[in-house]
Amino acid sequence: MAAPAPYDDIPRPDAAHPEAGIPSSYSLNSRSTSPSCIDVIEGSTPSVPLRSPPPPRQPPPAPPRQPPPPPPPRPPSARQPPPVPPRRPASPRQPPAVPPRRPPPPPSPPPPSTINTAREHEDGRVQVPRTTTGIPNCQRRQNPSPPSDKAHSGASRSSLTVEPLARTQDSSPSSIPLHPPVQEAPSATTPETHTTQIASQTQSFLNRAHHFNMGNLTIHNDSEQWRFNGLPKHPDMSGVQAEYLPDSRKPDVEESLKWISSSNDLVLCIHGPAGVGKTTLIRHLSKVLRSAGRLGASVFLGAFPPDTSGPETIIKTLAHELGNIHPRAIPKIVEAMNQCHGTSLENQLEAYILKPLQSFDYPHPFVVIVDGIDEWPDHPPFIKALARLNSQSAVLKFILTGRWDLLTARLPGTETISMCSYLLRLVSHEVAKAYFNHQFISIDWESGRRPGVPEVDRLAELSDGLLVWGATVCSLLSHKFSDFAPHEILSEILADKQKVGSAEQLARLYHNAINRLFPTVEDQKRLRNYLGATFVLQEALPVDDFCRLVQMPPRLAARIQSTLSAIQTRLPPAGSEKMVHPASTLFHKSFLDYVQAPPSEDTFTISAFDSHAAVGLACLNQIASLLSALSNQTNSFSLHGVQRYAVKFWPLHVFHGTRRSYDEWVKTPHCSVLNSIPIDAQQRWATQFLSMLLPEAERVVMEKQDDMAAILTKIGNRLRRDGGEHWVFEVACHEVAVRVSHCRYWAWGNLGVCYHNMGRRNGSSKMYEEAVLAWRCALELLAASDPERPQVLDALGSSLWSLYRCNGDVDVLNEGISRLRDALALLPAPHPDRVTSLIRLGGALRTLYQHTDDLNALNEGIKHLRDVVALLPESHPQRFGALNNLGNALSMLFYRNGGIQALNESIVHTRDALALRPAPHLERSVPLVNLGGSLQDLFDHSGDMNALNEAILHTRAATALQPVPHPERPSSLINLGIALRKLYGCNRNLDTLKESILHLRDALALLPAAHPNRPLALRDLGIALHALYGSNGDLDALHEGISHQRDALTLWPASHQERPVSLDHLAIALLSQVKRNGDIETLDEAIRLRRELLNMDPYGHRYGTYNVKSLANLLEIRVVLTRDEADRDESQALRRQLDEYKSGKSS
Repeated sequence: MAAPAPYDDIPRPDAAHPEAGIPSSYSLNSRSTSPSCIDVIEGSTPSVPLRSPPPPRQPPPAPPRQPPPPPPPRPPSARQPPPVPPRRPASPRQPPAVPPRRPPPPPSPPPPSTINTAREHEDGRVQVPRTTTGIPNCQRRQNPSPPSDKAHSGASRSSLTVEPLARTQDSSPSSIPLHPPVQEAPSATTPETHTTQIASQTQSFLNRAHHFNMGNLTIHNDSEQWRFNGLPKHPDMSGVQAEYLPDSRKPDVEESLKWISSSNDLVLCIHGPAGVGKTTLIRHLSKVLRSAGRLGASVFLGAFPPDTSGPETIIKTLAHELGNIHPRAIPKIVEAMNQCHGTSLENQLEAYILKPLQSFDYPHPFVVIVDGIDEWPDHPPFIKALARLNSQSAVLKFILTGRWDLLTARLPGTETISMCSYLLRLVSHEVAKAYFNHQFISIDWESGRRPGVPEVDRLAELSDGLLVWGATVCSLLSHKFSDFAPHEILSEILADKQKVGSAEQLARLYHNAINRLFPTVEDQKRLRNYLGATFVLQEALPVDDFCRLVQMPPRLAARIQSTLSAIQTRLPPAGSEKMVHPASTLFHKSFLDYVQAPPSEDTFTISAFDSHAAVGLACLNQIASLLSALSNQTNSFSLHGVQRYAVKFWPLHVFHGTRRSYDEWVKTPHCSVLNSIPIDAQQRWATQFLSMLLPEAERVVMEKQDDMAAILTKIGNRLRRDGGEHWVFEVACHEVAVRVSHCRYWAWGNLGVCYHNMGRRNGSSKMYEEAVLAWRCALELLAASDPERPQVLDALGSSLWSLYRCNGDVDVLNEGISRLRDALALLPAPHPDRVTSLIRLGGALRTLYQHTDDLNALNEGIKHLRDVVALLPESHPQRFGALNNLGNALSMLFYRNGGIQALNESIVHTRDALALRPAPHLERSVPLVNLGGSLQDLFDHSGDMNALNEAILHTRAATALQPVPHPERPSSLINLGIALRKLYGCNRNLDTLKESILHLRDALALLPAAHPNRPLALRDLGIALHALYGSNGDLDALHEGISHQRDALTLWPASHQERPVSLDHLAIALLSQVKRNGDIETLDEAIRLRRELLNMDPYGHRYGTYNVKSLANLLEIRVVLTRDEADRDESQALRRQLDEYKSGKSS
């Protein structure tokens, strides 16, 4: 059977798609990430005159670097597919360059290319603001100090900690514990005075604010307003019952506002156990910020259906909230809608959130609140993407709430975010009593039965400061059910002998409540069916439609719904009381966790898999009956209620409620129902389905396909064009397709592409793992001689390479290289895919070299890249990337063996690449950076001043093309600072050295505390400041330089290959200080550093290097100061050993 042309939507190698043949999205080369990037430190005499300048050292191998991600694989074409468009060559991708706030931004860059720069670093480099004043009860990740002309010591920086005191890995040596404020009892106020309380408790914050008010601006462009209204909207939260008790969180509110006003961190993570009151605090804080004109946007992630709300949806929802609060932002938001189709999360955050706020030119930062971050399955890539905005904390800040402390959760990428964490503690006993007293006012107690002081005190003790327990108790007491009066229920609760204080005890409260509300086995069976359906429900449905979907009598559903309201913490939105809502929008997260916990004696477990299976089957039955009844009508018909829901969501429910195994699938009723639907009816469903998801498009008509697998594949490929906006439906269609047609390799291939594309967008290893599984299944279905096998092998190798980048498993990388080699062997010249295969294999081999230092892998990679250059004509768009990558690979070879021929050839190829990107092409920065670095290497090797001057010229030009917050700007600034310091060593022009220091300070300010390049910036700034001291005797510069070098040394573990260089230069700087003040402790430190350096013996020349002589010199100085004979003996022994070594070498 012919395939449904499933690959006609797959991007071919051309200039517009990152799936093109160049392996990986490109990022700029950073010479500062390699030891060879700082050859003046490692292999030549430092610029400052030294007593015993070190002879040149053999540079160590380049460190393993994270290569750019391989491109999404191209799926194989089908056995007999419709004609496929000819493959077009790819051009490199331009990394996004975000303009500074002033001047106005330059034109948008072209679509990203896919050049792999061998020396690039995928370490999330971003700007970080200066050190901030922290807040009590906080942990803060250390940030760089602000640039200053005066010396400042890194040891004076403080990190704030949560009790018990704990220091983060990147904290400064000194830590100042600040104790959190004690919870105060609420004042005797009533909810009617809430507005007054907001104003009074935040007066200082409001006084500092300028009350920036956009006013009710009118958007005159109706088209813009129409487009803006099409963004995802926040679910209605008007039914949330959580009420802020005045002054109950006054210290927490004040500390949050203090952080907003005084901190330069980007993110405040407010964390605490479920039910402590995070959402209630955040809703109150949002009101305060809105009244001050400082609220950018706010979302509560617990209100969104978990299966259909990806990161792109949340970002667009934030943009919609932003536009509603500040209508002046709408034009910029609509501009983002036009430009961010299918781009990375980082680009979307910049375009949808940052740029609209930048356009206001407001003097204070806006605050974007994301509440319940842990209730959202896709939170890791969203959090990781925030790192791009580190440098923009003057424009916006984020407050994230959840149960986890993001500083200690070890989520990928969080270490690069400028972040502070704040522990929201349990409320005090007095606050809990005030809460119960306030809630008891509205409960209909029998005469004389209202609880007295002892009962309220006991309830406060049982709650143990967990307000969700109190809210659930009050809801149970106020609910009319059975024959039990409120005081009878209260008596049973008070009989409990244990405090809450833990998830297990809170679960006991839910367990007892369910048993009381639904006492019989039959009642609980019905409850399980109802709750299970609402747990997986994606949209609210009218009660009658919901009952038709799950085959439940309306009166029974209404009764269950009414009874369950006793344990709801949120009411349905006003006017939707006769709707059935997804459970996540009505119940507290602690209750959702309880009913989904593993089965035990005290749990009421509901299986999400079984619930999806039941709802999916009900949807399919609705589809079958609907399409059968409409088989004789035209394609134009209306859907309502349950019909619309079934048409839209059956693939998602079937995906989550069935397994891929074909043997299991054919035994399910879902398979039987699908097989019973005629092909014409399936076509009609497909047209309706696409029309729902793409309402702005022209009327969608599906081309006729052979079967449901072909239809689903065609739909998935059509949704792929939207760049991930409808990914949950795209992947659901492809997942059901592989169930329906388990033996078709092209169905598995499309599923692999789907997962790989999402992995490329959000960096999730899980996505790449799923892609690898799909490609393995596709490969198993192809014979060894099948012409499609090379494409599948290439795609599998590409996904394995990407997976390695996420998990660092070298076995995965080796398997990927093996698959890529197999693919290349099946693509002899002049096969059109051979070039792409060579490029991918060459890139993967360079990655292997960076991980294992395997020279054979590097040489093989260079061979393949030379073959690529030989195969590509001068005008081929892929030639630029091939030349650039070959130049980088040869530069790595030069670092490895010091061969000048490899460096000269690298320069030639990089010059050729630069010629293919004339000004003002934005991709020109890539070869500019690489050429500048290689020319610096040439200067270090030969002393050619022309090479150094040209290197500075190119690096300046590259920096000009990388405005803030371009991720490669810090690396270029470091490279420029190093080159200028080298120039100062030749011309002794003090202005040159000062410019070097300026650029290095700027680079340091852009690098978060945990960034891999931060120690390089610290060290090189320290060396430049030492050089300044050597020039003008500025003692402050010497002290600051030593401080920075000490900080750099602490960031490199004992095994790091950069550590010897830092040991050497710090010892030199300490010797300068000893010569200035004769401090014996400083001399002792320098001697310890020299001993460590000598013991490391990195180059194998223990007796032939200058390290022995330097240690002997330091010991002799200490002999003069202390008259220690042991030092004298050791110094003499070292010099004898050095003489013996020299004699043996000469003979």
